[in-house]
Amino acid sequence: MNHPLTSEAEAPLPASQGADVVKPFIVHVPVDARGLALGVLASIAFVFALDWMQSLLVPLLLGIFLAYTLNPLVCYLEKIRLPRLLATSIVMLAIVSALTLGAYALRGQMQTIVTQLPVAANKLSAQFINMRDDRSGNLQKVQSAVGAMENATKQTGSKQSATHVTIDAPGFKLGDFMWASSLGAMGAIGQVTVVIFLVFFILAGGDTFKRKLVRLTGPSFSQKKITLNILDGINDSIQKYMFTLMMTNVLLGLLTWLTFHLIGLDNAGAWAVGAGLMHVIPYIGPVFTAFATGTAAFMQFDSVSMALLVAGASLVLATAVGVFATTWATGRIARMNAAAVFISLLFWGWLWGIWGMLLGIPIIVVVKVISEHVEQLRPLAELLGE
Repeated sequence: MNHPLTSEAEAPLPASQGADVVKPFIVHVPVDARGLALGVLASIAFVFALDWMQSLLVPLLLGIFLAYTLNPLVCYLEKIRLPRLLATSIVMLAIVSALTLGAYALRGQMQTIVTQLPVAANKLSAQFINMRDDRSGNLQKVQSAVGAMENATKQTGSKQSATHVTIDAPGFKLGDFMWASSLGAMGAIGQVTVVIFLVFFILAGGDTFKRKLVRLTGPSFSQKKITLNILDGINDSIQKYMFTLMMTNVLLGLLTWLTFHLIGLDNAGAWAVGAGLMHVIPYIGPVFTAFATGTAAFMQFDSVSMALLVAGASLVLATAVGVFATTWATGRIARMNAAAVFISLLFWGWLWGIWGMLLGIPIIVVVKVISEHVEQLRPLAELLGE
């Protein structure tokens, strides 16, 4: 018997009807629109600040990463009772001397490659002209088809007269080109000098900045411990990554020299050094090396098949070393998924160009190490992880 105050609409349903009624499951997700908007605006401002400060941040980051790489050598010299300043001077002098002597030893092959560039351009132009003039070639057939389509479009299109405006491009001036090239070379030399001095001062300072950062985190022992763990993690990850990158590039250079020597390509040593250096830049570097070596092979052998063989061998070696050595080792060191690494390279390449491609992986490694030790950034570390 129902309660007298209970209405008919509020009366409990029978068991048979109540079983058929499905109550919707509603989840209320609170959204802070103001906080989200501020976060988006702050992110956009941060990206614009990175772009604006490129000329400052690129040498700074490059110098820091190189200092992390060379720090174990300085520490080893310190263990044998050498002062920090003297150990740093010895390491920097050895690195600069090795690079200078290597460039001096390969100067003849480099000059030969540079002097042959105009000849290679003329031979490639002549080859393309022959392909264009060949009536039975595929290129000529494509051009004929495009011409037929243009004629059909003109016949079926409107017959209204159109006014064509021709803008004459300014002629090439050798003086302007030489001046621009000189400014570019002077700027590059200036940036290299800045990076060398920055690496020297960071290495000479030792763990000064590390102690200062730990002191600035506050009096709490837990905060000091977290900061120390972050700095040690960054130090370990960057050193392992840079060492792996150096070893894989040396391996690629040796394999490239052996392959080109067996093929019979001239200046194989210079091309091997160039392949090792360009492999530092992901994706773009190996493609540029393959194009350059293929052009050199075409110029030497006057054969398209030999040019394709050399370019293909360069790409195969770079892919093998990059995939099976660099990628595997980087994944083991940073414990990151490949998609996150690729997206990071796209972002930094879009932002800073070649320098962004070069520094993208070390930057994302540092970001992951920091995210793992900061509670608010744990979701970012989860996205970047394996």
